[in-house]
Amino acid sequence: MKKIASLLSVAVLAGVITLGAYKLFIEAPASTPNIVQNQPTIPVYTPTSYTAALNSDIDFTEAAERTVNGVVHVSNKQEYTQPRNMMEFLRGGGQRGGIVGAGSGVIISGDGFIITNNHVIEGATEIEVALNDNRKYKAELIGTDKKADIALIKIDVEGDDLPYIPFGDSDAAKVGEWVLAVGNPFNLTSTVTAGIISAKARDIDESDGNNQSFIQTDAAINPGNSGGALVNTYGELIGINTAITSQTGSYVGYAFAVPSNNARKIVEDIMQYGSVQKGILGVRGNSINSLRPESIEKYEITTTEGFYVDVVDYESGAEKAGIKSGDIIKRIDNIEINKFSDLSGYISSKRPDDVVQVYLLREDKEITVPVTLIKSVTFDIERLGIQVKNASPKELSKAKAKNGVIINNTLSPAMSRYGIVGRVISEIDDQKVTDIEDVKRIFNEKNPNEPVSIVYVDDNGERNRLIFEN
Repeated sequence: MKKIASLLSVAVLAGVITLGAYKLFIEAPASTPNIVQNQPTIPVYTPTSYTAALNSDIDFTEAAERTVNGVVHVSNKQEYTQPRNMMEFLRGGGQRGGIVGAGSGVIISGDGFIITNNHVIEGATEIEVALNDNRKYKAELIGTDKKADIALIKIDVEGDDLPYIPFGDSDAAKVGEWVLAVGNPFNLTSTVTAGIISAKARDIDESDGNNQSFIQTDAAINPGNSGGALVNTYGELIGINTAITSQTGSYVGYAFAVPSNNARKIVEDIMQYGSVQKGILGVRGNSINSLRPESIEKYEITTTEGFYVDVVDYESGAEKAGIKSGDIIKRIDNIEINKFSDLSGYISSKRPDDVVQVYLLREDKEITVPVTLIKSVTFDIERLGIQVKNASPKELSKAKAKNGVIINNTLSPAMSRYGIVGRVISEIDDQKVTDIEDVKRIFNEKNPNEPVSIVYVDDNGERNRLIFEN
């Protein structure tokens, strides 16, 4: 009996050890639920499931079918004369030739109005449009906005049945949204590429003074796409394809389009007024995220987003509405404002006398200010690469000047390097100037081939003369 009891004890002990080992090493412990719950769940897509997820919601075929016939091929023909010897050079003769440039355009009405880029048709002596069905027409230039790189042309057609692309709301377009680029890259007609909106209110060259506000997309756009359509999945026009950034001249992943709301406003102005009507808010400054830490501390800024108002322009809508230096603009109507291109892009879709609601922070208090936009009171001196505006008495006093106009902006990267924005120009060609009307008169009476001299006042009140040769 003792032997049997001993064997039984060993068997029980072995069973207990075996059961304990199973519980310890094999079965998941019931006493550690937090460890299991805190494990991240990462979805893993196979190529098949990923493709199925995309195709379940997005269908590009309908948008492509709706828009491909509304995009045209635009040819820019320029004639020139090339002297073959000194005699022809002196007498203005020579061999005649022609240059042909090409791009795209978007039909926006059944009776033949077409939007394209200004750079597609600039300098043209003849513009030809080829439809997707190979019909060709001579086009008339109706008007342009060089800064926005938008041009309006028209072809004469019988009836009112051209296929056109309806305008969409570019303000409502969202980053990450699918889009199609439709155009004629490398003279390959009716080409459609797909991508997403990568960013909005993008200024690709802040040094040129144009304050551009583009839609950025990764849909492939190449030479020849300029002036073509950027459309959403409903086939609505949300942008006019305009530019790429590339060291090779071909697409490398970044492309840019003028928002459709801005383009639409430009062409409506050209149709109704013959020129673009520009409303201005009248503020200058910087985005909060571009300010240096010492400036944020100095101005006691407690928010990380918005546009810091540094200067309120004289007699502007902002000044009349009571906006002050030090205010932080957070939103205009329903558009969030984080940088100047957000602000300028939205205001560019408005006209003088339009009223916008400006939501801002003042001493950490939220206030809303209705602002009536005024007509732009600036003048572009393209020969000098600068823009001027009337100077307020306060600005003249600060510059220690008795008269003059303010350099409001630069129009070229070359002029932006001189740091002359804000300077007062007191004389042009030894003539005293008091406002932009004086500036217009001087340049209207001036021979374009003559040099120009200007006198500007620096921060110390010293007069400096610049001479611009052709």
